[in-house]
Amino acid sequence: MNQNHNPLRQFFRQPAIYLRLPSQGKYWPEGSLDVPQNGELPVYPMTAIDEITYRTPDALFSGQAVVNVIHSCVPSIKNAWHAPVADLNSILVAIRIASYGHELEIETTCPACKHIESFALDLRNALDQLTMPDFSATVTYGDLEIYFHPMSYEKQNEINLEQFENQRMMRNISMDTVLTEDEKLQKLAEVMKILTQLTMRALKYSISAIRTPNAVVSETEHIDEFLQNCDRQIFVAVRDHAVELRNRTELKPVHLTCSECSHEHDQALNLDLTNFFEAAS
Repeated sequence: MNQNHNPLRQFFRQPAIYLRLPSQGKYWPEGSLDVPQNGELPVYPMTAIDEITYRTPDALFSGQAVVNVIHSCVPSIKNAWHAPVADLNSILVAIRIASYGHELEIETTCPACKHIESFALDLRNALDQLTMPDFSATVTYGDLEIYFHPMSYEKQNEINLEQFENQRMMRNISMDTVLTEDEKLQKLAEVMKILTQLTMRALKYSISAIRTPNAVVSETEHIDEFLQNCDRQIFVAVRDHAVELRNRTELKPVHLTCSECSHEHDQALNLDLTNFFEAAS
């Protein structure tokens, strides 16, 4: 008998669904994604090891758990850190469907009467609604034309971690009983300055190039310097455009009617990764 052949291989997990990325593979660095000829990525259910990985707080907080599970469930993705954030929600929703089915139970509170109830979200519909924004649209300001691209998961996660840490510092400063009010204000101002710099970094990573009458500038350090020193009106135009692109990659809210008071409201949908993969377990 061939010792290298495992007779149990036929019982290994099989692809549960197939996913077309909103980006269709665009914006992924070379070597980070292997797109099948038909453009559909096979998505496998999570293994027991994947579930354990997702329940490891440190790995989840750092983003490594997300990357490990994506590599396990979508083997066509070779480096999930390089995933454009515009594709990330689709990938995670697809893994959730493959692992637990298409229904996700969500709890909502009516803003009018505070009645709490649950509803079942069909993740197939949510997946169909996730599309790629038009990153070819540019911002023109005078002689400048600014081009955009989606941020990678690695850069987004890096910024999110620093943002979380600085927000935690702000809470600690506010609650500190030893510091004087002046000392608190000084420290809070320092943290706010760091948070502003994080916004600059997010914009820097969202810009692919800036065309001037004489050159096309794509060097990150030059774009960063430009953002630090440009006219406020240019900065606001760039920021608002980048925010709008990001918003278009998010799950759309669900319109609900309260069963208690008939008040209609929209329920925002966020992928809380700490429980997204536990809802059906």
